[in-house]
Amino acid sequence: MKSVKLIFIGIAFLITFSTINASSPDWGATGHRTIGKIAEDYLKNKTKRKIAALLDGQSLALVSTFGDDIKSDKRYNKFYTWHYVNMPFGVNYNDSEKNPNGDLVTGIEKCKSVIKDENATKEDKAFYLKLLVHLIGDLHQPMHIGRKEDKGGNTIQVQWFNKGTNLHRVWDSDMINHFNMTYTELAENADKISKEQIKFIQKGTTVDWANETHKLAIKTYATVEIGDKLGYKYVYENFGLVRSQLQVAGIRLAKVLNDLFA
Repeated sequence: MKSVKLIFIGIAFLITFSTINASSPDWGATGHRTIGKIAEDYLKNKTKRKIAALLDGQSLALVSTFGDDIKSDKRYNKFYTWHYVNMPFGVNYNDSEKNPNGDLVTGIEKCKSVIKDENATKEDKAFYLKLLVHLIGDLHQPMHIGRKEDKGGNTIQVQWFNKGTNLHRVWDSDMINHFNMTYTELAENADKISKEQIKFIQKGTTVDWANETHKLAIKTYATVEIGDKLGYKYVYENFGLVRSQLQVAGIRLAKVLNDLFA
């Protein structure tokens, strides 16, 4: 009985440890696919044809999780830091300390440069295109432009409907999963906006968008304290921003792709 008890304790410890230290998937699969699906509605026909040729007909929704899928392969460890930017409160990207291994902003620019390179192989262009689709999504998740000391909210432990989680995961996937819509349903039910609003959303550079998301991150941090019990009220007060950021990311992804394949 003693050995069985020790095994049980060990398993419980591992579960707790993994919950605390696991790195959440960026936006979660549903979030990323929603962004890809929304982007497809804003692509020019020429862009659609060129993307279809590079991806052999695969949709943006399908390839949108690629950046997370390759994390399981050690050959792609060098891309890990491309999923986020750590910035102290009140500091913009240009004035922030840069990660020597690259970050979300430099990763996006690298993807764009390979796709535009006439000497790059189709295989390389397809690889960086799939990565770009993913990274544009990450750029609009507030906790991916968060603080270094808490790993973008990963170490801020909270309760989600009485289950342990962290602030980063709440915004990546917990709220989206709780809403219980498929990515197609989320995309189809995105807010109706005017052409003028679309143009306004698509203005700016990758750096501008990073700074904008960082401001949202500051507000997001203020929504919780360590140990808070989150539930229906938190969803009611914050899921609107999640839906908005998914839509903004999709519209901007389309702008980036239309520019690349013009």
